[in-house]
Amino acid sequence: MGAVGFVGLGNIGKPMATRLLAWPDGLHAYDVAQGPLDELAAAGASVAGSVGELAGAVDLLCVMVRDDDQVRDVLDQALNTARPGLTVAIHSTVAPGTPARLADLAREHGVHVVDAPVSGGPMGAAEGTLAIMVGGTDEGFAACAAPFALLGTKVVHAGEAGAGTRMKLARNLLHFISFTAATEAQRLAESAGLDLKVLGEVVRHTDAITGGPGAIMHRDTAAPIDPDDFWFGVFSHVRALGEKDLAFAIELADQLDVDVPLARLASQRLGAGLGLPATTKEHA
Repeated sequence: MGAVGFVGLGNIGKPMATRLLAWPDGLHAYDVAQGPLDELAAAGASVAGSVGELAGAVDLLCVMVRDDDQVRDVLDQALNTARPGLTVAIHSTVAPGTPARLADLAREHGVHVVDAPVSGGPMGAAEGTLAIMVGGTDEGFAACAAPFALLGTKVVHAGEAGAGTRMKLARNLLHFISFTAATEAQRLAESAGLDLKVLGEVVRHTDAITGGPGAIMHRDTAAPIDPDDFWFGVFSHVRALGEKDLAFAIELADQLDVDVPLARLASQRLGAGLGLPATTKEHA
């Protein structure tokens, strides 16, 4: 494989591109802002004068721009001058249907498109520890695998074009619902006279040990669990603890007059969400 190109040198794109300076066949970069380009050039990157120039010089073009419109604009410019067999990796988080449409368009020009959104933020980008979720053909994934190893320690082929984006959206659904739940917990803790910063330290400490919400994500289906399944007993225990602790937290919230709608919803839906029946009486 030849050189790698990178478009979009923002908070995550710039550290990603910096990691790719280690790619043995060279890094070419482009951005509308001159400052990041100058920094990469000083570190050894080749600077292109346009997206078109970049697309004609590389075998893999990584794109980390702001939104769907910018992604489409970059691809339109790249298709005019792309080398035969160019692979374009879209790292931006886009709408669910965008990757497949762009892959179809690019295929007419002999170009592969994979959607490869990332998780791990600027810190993960700088350290090369991102999770990269790739959607596309086997050929497209193979073209990305070695360079992506410089960017992340978890690179998965999620499926066809669009699968990487769907996985990122599911992951971020959990992420931001969890953030919202954290704000609810903060309100309860503050009303209870607790130190919120210390609570945050405890949460981060224990999530690093247990895996946080991901600790329950080991099954390959969200369907109801058969009573003979190993996970039935495990998740029954999880539900018993969860419903007990949620009940106590809601009781405390009621005493302090704190609104905790997510806690109430979780109490109602935890068991069914885990794939368990409405009550444990049938299993008792």
